[in-house]
Amino acid sequence: MSASTSGTTSATLVGADAARRTRVRILIVLMLFAATTINYADRATISIAGPSMAKELGLTPVQMGYVFSAFAWSYVLAQIPGGWLLDRFGVKWVYAAAIALWSGFTLVQGAVGFFTGLTAVVMLFALRLAVGLTEAPVFPANARIVAAWFPTRERGMASAFFNSAQYFATVLFTPLMAWIVHTFGWHHVFTSMGILGLAFALLWLQVIDSPKKHPMMNAAERDYIEAGGALLDMDGQGTAKRTNTGKILRELLSNRMLLGIYVGQYCITVLTYFFLTWFPVYLVKERGLSILQAGFAAVLPALCGFIGGILGGVISDMLLRRGYSLTAARKIPIVGGMLLSMSIIGCNYVQADALVVGLMALAFFGKGIGALGWAVVSDTSPRESGGLSGGLFNTFGNTAGITTPIAIGYIVQSTGSFNGALVFVGLNALVACFCYLVVVGEIRRVELKGV
Repeated sequence: MSASTSGTTSATLVGADAARRTRVRILIVLMLFAATTINYADRATISIAGPSMAKELGLTPVQMGYVFSAFAWSYVLAQIPGGWLLDRFGVKWVYAAAIALWSGFTLVQGAVGFFTGLTAVVMLFALRLAVGLTEAPVFPANARIVAAWFPTRERGMASAFFNSAQYFATVLFTPLMAWIVHTFGWHHVFTSMGILGLAFALLWLQVIDSPKKHPMMNAAERDYIEAGGALLDMDGQGTAKRTNTGKILRELLSNRMLLGIYVGQYCITVLTYFFLTWFPVYLVKERGLSILQAGFAAVLPALCGFIGGILGGVISDMLLRRGYSLTAARKIPIVGGMLLSMSIIGCNYVQADALVVGLMALAFFGKGIGALGWAVVSDTSPRESGGLSGGLFNTFGNTAGITTPIAIGYIVQSTGSFNGALVFVGLNALVACFCYLVVVGEIRRVELKGV
């Protein structure tokens, strides 16, 4: 047989093997996308209900800031325990329990409408704490699932896709929730979303499993993703059962690259929490829109964020395929996107509502492009404790959920406008650029010592 014939035969076999491969990983990332969409929609219920709720309960801007932040207090505190639970008991069941519990607490928030005054405020604050507590394992689990199911060259796109669901949640649910508030009252938003989440938890258990034993996956796909760097194991290697968690945390926090990634994620997430909490209030109070108009006005920035989120993953994976280093392929979209997101400050200098929405859309398009932090977590987390590493990353990021709503509440109450708040948000994007350009250095997987 000639060399040319042999080459043709090999190419044919490779092509046939590729044709035989299943694509179960596509179904998996679609499930992550759906779970994350519901997750962010449940977070955003409070912002859509916020103006009507504040009027009914008589809340000041500072009080609203604290209620908006309630979710993040428990969410941040539960990140490390949530990551440990994933490593200890497995992603599939911990994730399913999280969906069911946060949906149940969201459902119960609808009952706050039967109370008044301080009792209603305390109940609402406590239930938001419960939602944050039970949502904590989700994003570390997403990163772990992507690392297990996707080869390195597809990981940026997969991570960007599930992460972009935060914007899709606004596109899909914000107009719907605004209509529910306008038609039925603010407490019905919580009831509707809670029922949806409980139904999805049952679907999750039917679809999700590890690549090592998923019944819909064939050997060809398993071999393909393993050869490309997929970990195959969603649940780690039992590190949480036998290793000192404190020792691992100290080692992770002493790594300069990881510390830069963590602080950068905090700054990036400031933009997320402005959008999830104060943005509808900004449109109503500062720009004079009705809650229904604000719900629809929020769609364009969210849609642009969604498109940017997908595009960021596409750009990153394309750079990898073209021979760029992993470091360059991740940093270029992140830094470029954060610089673009600083356009949010421009809203202080325009009057037309259409221009405000346009600048917000540009800012969230940039934020979407730059939101590749979870791909970086999948690239850098130690193989033995991906859940714990992801939990630490998310702890830093979602601390912004505590500080941002409160800081903006004080800025608005002390100045009487949102101008300073938008500058605050834009400057955090600049600090994120600094972290990735100066502090992070080379992006690589961390190897734990003595584990």
